[in-house]
Amino acid sequence: MIKIFFQQRQQFVFPKADHLQGGGFPYPCKFWNVGCSISSPLKIIPRVLGERKNFANLIYSFIVIRIVFWGLKLCFLLFAFSTFKATISASNKIVDWSLLDPFQNKITKEEFTQVLGNVYCPRSSWFKNWIEVKEDIARIRIASKSDDWYDLSFISRGKVRDKNSDSNLTLSGYRIALDPGHIGGVYSQMEGRHFSIDGKLTVKEGDITLKVAKVLRKKLQERGAVVSIVRSDNDPVTEKRPKDFLKEAEDWMINRERLINKKYPDKEREDFIKKKKEVLFYRVSEIYARAQLINEKIKPDLVICLHLNAAPWDDPDHFSLVTRNDYHVLVNGCYMGGEVADDKQRFEMIFRLLNGWHETEKIFAENISKSFSEMTGLPAFKYKGPNAVKVGNVEGVWGRNLLANRVYLCPVIFLEPYVANSVDAYKHILMGDFTGRKMVSGKLRTSLVEEYAESVFLGIQNSYPIKYR
Repeated sequence: MIKIFFQQRQQFVFPKADHLQGGGFPYPCKFWNVGCSISSPLKIIPRVLGERKNFANLIYSFIVIRIVFWGLKLCFLLFAFSTFKATISASNKIVDWSLLDPFQNKITKEEFTQVLGNVYCPRSSWFKNWIEVKEDIARIRIASKSDDWYDLSFISRGKVRDKNSDSNLTLSGYRIALDPGHIGGVYSQMEGRHFSIDGKLTVKEGDITLKVAKVLRKKLQERGAVVSIVRSDNDPVTEKRPKDFLKEAEDWMINRERLINKKYPDKEREDFIKKKKEVLFYRVSEIYARAQLINEKIKPDLVICLHLNAAPWDDPDHFSLVTRNDYHVLVNGCYMGGEVADDKQRFEMIFRLLNGWHETEKIFAENISKSFSEMTGLPAFKYKGPNAVKVGNVEGVWGRNLLANRVYLCPVIFLEPYVANSVDAYKHILMGDFTGRKMVSGKLRTSLVEEYAESVFLGIQNSYPIKYR
């Protein structure tokens, strides 16, 4: 019997809230085409009411009206939830558009439009109200509630933009920050990254990623890399705790009740507020604290975010391990419509594009993806929804807009190997940190921690010398 199970983050995901997901378990959602549009039901109602009355049609009318009613409530609720999260995101730093000034006349129109469309925002309908590409400039709206624009001048025709360059032919001196996903320890259950089956070893994602980081650090240091681990134990990086977000959680609850015109029972209300405080602690405050550490102290050339994936349970009422097991590698990209509409995220997207970090990310991501495939024998995962874009030609490499890979100001590789609650991965995890090789699902393999670390190490090593197109 499963005692505690992984939180199923994306069984029903709405794009606007997606940008705050700081990692862990991004699996596809089969409900992506579900929306809050009410135009179709409203067109149906007059036709139903205009027909000869009978019992079936009355029931149908009632059902449609109730669907519309609850649909409207749901839309208002989601709007409030997304707005609250966007406000938190925007409150962390005021956007300074002058930071784009050094990029004037540094990129061609062709490269700007190609990278924008292929990596950062694959649907023009998502950015058309916020970014206008002219012959000589790109006009970027500064604030959603104003008509002020930032004009970015393209490099003159015939001139070639200076590409990123790296004189190192080896890893020696290369600064790498390893970011073990989540916190683990006593916080794993709160994070929803914790499960146990039949009283066996409790799987805590934060504990496993920390072990991988320590093994990987040693491998990279032996090749001369300068390696930092963002967290070295199971304590949060942020100084905040859930109790520090009581006011924000209560304000969110009040707004939620006002919009749906419903007062929740005291116990249910307390549960909502408790969960909101926890989410603001481990998913928002923690990621921003890590970003501050990375951007202001470590200042690496590359960040590797270490995570494990998970899948929805096959039967939510009767938990059992799933058969699916795969891997994928994420780079920053695929800003959806609601995310581009957010002033801070729009700036962060353009800032990353102009820095050319997508080039470095693609090189490392493709090589790490190849090494995962070779080392683990696992298939590459494929996204089916609009929240990800395929990057490059190597299987398993996708672009997604996550909080961590957006606010870390350098190239970021976000790893999601293994489906932790799968039959094969769970068996591999239970075998512990053994030395040498053992039979795992019919194949001689090292421990999961060693296999993970070695796959990443080989991928990084195979990325040298870095060659930009």
